[in-house]
Amino acid sequence: MSKSRPTVLLTNDDGPPDSKESPYIFGLYKHLTERLGWTVKVVIPSSQRSWIGIRCHAPPISSLADHDQERRYQIKEITKGHYFYPTNPNGQGEISPVSRPLKENEVAEWILLDATPATCANIAIHNIHPNEIDLVVSGPNLGRNSSSAFALSSGTIGAAMSSSLSKVRSIALSYGTVVHPTPTTYFEPAHILGSNIIESSVAKLGFRRLEEGLKIYWTTMWRTSYGRLFKAITRPSSRSGETPKVDPAGPDSSTSPVEPVENATPTESDLVFKWSPTMEGLIRPDHSSLVGGKRWLGFA
Repeated sequence: MSKSRPTVLLTNDDGPPDSKESPYIFGLYKHLTERLGWTVKVVIPSSQRSWIGIRCHAPPISSLADHDQERRYQIKEITKGHYFYPTNPNGQGEISPVSRPLKENEVAEWILLDATPATCANIAIHNIHPNEIDLVVSGPNLGRNSSSAFALSSGTIGAAMSSSLSKVRSIALSYGTVVHPTPTTYFEPAHILGSNIIESSVAKLGFRRLEEGLKIYWTTMWRTSYGRLFKAITRPSSRSGETPKVDPAGPDSSTSPVEPVENATPTESDLVFKWSPTMEGLIRPDHSSLVGGKRWLGFA
């Protein structure tokens, strides 16, 4: 390639900088632009869009239409966007309906789309920055996307897969956070390691590398599966008039507190379910399920 440094599209599924839901994207952006000296374009969802992969979903039935149902590619909606201007030190910034010059302390102009990660990636590559992008980096995701079950549901990986289908080399990056809330002292080492991995991978495409590359291992992905992801919500009885309750820990728990079901009326359907995944086996797997007692969990 003729260029010594790549032009990168940075996207994610956690949305714009936020201390709780999207704490990492601004820090990685600064590492890629300031430490590596790369040109980085940012097109991300305007809000949290995890757990949506890349497949298309049909629009919801009318009784659920007022809920913001997540889709993989948005094929029925008009996708709208705004300009976002992150500032030091934490990436918070102003949103504008039109592009404008940077103000004092603003780092760059990003784009927020009311869209899924896969939609953001495709629009960025083909509409906003056509013929500009050498590499797509999706992430850093808040939490790990190791194993097949998490990977196939991940909006982070979905954006990278969407980009690869547009023939653009793509990397999905996740920070395997297991301490909550995550100490801010963890951020900088994660950004350094993450950007080093990205730089080492990009060097294989012919771009100049600033530092000696890391050794990268290709591996098979850990095969996992889901258990129950939703729980049934009990609706009120028209005869009893009792306030409906649901156990937030799931139907197998007998000791957890109960919570009322919102907006329930006696005339609504009995077929009502709420997202309440059982993830213990995926988050803390039994060692017997890991070949040889250990496994590379999705780092490739």
